[in-house]
Amino acid sequence: MTPVPDLDTLDAAICECRACPRLVEWRERVAREKRRAFADETYWGRPVPGIGPADASLLIIGLAPAAHGANRTGRMFTGDRSGDVLFAAMHAVGLANQPTSVSADDGLELRGTRITAPVHCAPPANKPTPAERDECSHWLQRELTLLTPTVKAVMSLGGFGWQAALNALETHGREIPRPRPKFGHGVHVDLPMSDHSDIDAPPIRLFGCYHVSQQNTFTGRLTPAMLEAVLTEASDFAGL
Repeated sequence: MTPVPDLDTLDAAICECRACPRLVEWRERVAREKRRAFADETYWGRPVPGIGPADASLLIIGLAPAAHGANRTGRMFTGDRSGDVLFAAMHAVGLANQPTSVSADDGLELRGTRITAPVHCAPPANKPTPAERDECSHWLQRELTLLTPTVKAVMSLGGFGWQAALNALETHGREIPRPRPKFGHGVHVDLPMSDHSDIDAPPIRLFGCYHVSQQNTFTGRLTPAMLEAVLTEASDFAGL
């Protein structure tokens, strides 16, 4: 894994990635063909980097850039209904300066929180393959390396993000219980440093939350109150 000096350098490198042919073809085709409602816009059509401050104490991990959301706007969870739900909740609990996220230059700022993804390209049918997940995993590992001095809590949106978080945290020397902790909404698990690690650091707490997908929010499986409750618990643990 090649070291990177800071998050800006990491984000720039992510934007140039072309490692997964199926994802490259899909994200660029969507950017050319567009949705009728956005026909006059120039789509981003590239991998989408994380957003948030470099000294974040809470990291949110959720799949994945939407074809006509982040793949269009170039910012995580921006320009689609999933983002509408997420940022409204983050604003409600004090983690964002505004309740909406419609474009990359709309003035959104996150407080002590960074949002990233286990796969940085929009996947067909919103489903990356296991091989694409594994190919992209080194970006999350590098992001965690850069956030190590400050991050205290990780919140996963959905089971895919939960597994990606466990894998990345294990790579960073965290002790993962056996059997592996199961994802669920509202669950959390403390992950101390392994006895074999040379790093002395307090446990990171991993929180689970249903994904802010339209399937979950439209059906009521995930309500704003449910999302705000997990965000509040995670941000409190992170000291925000």
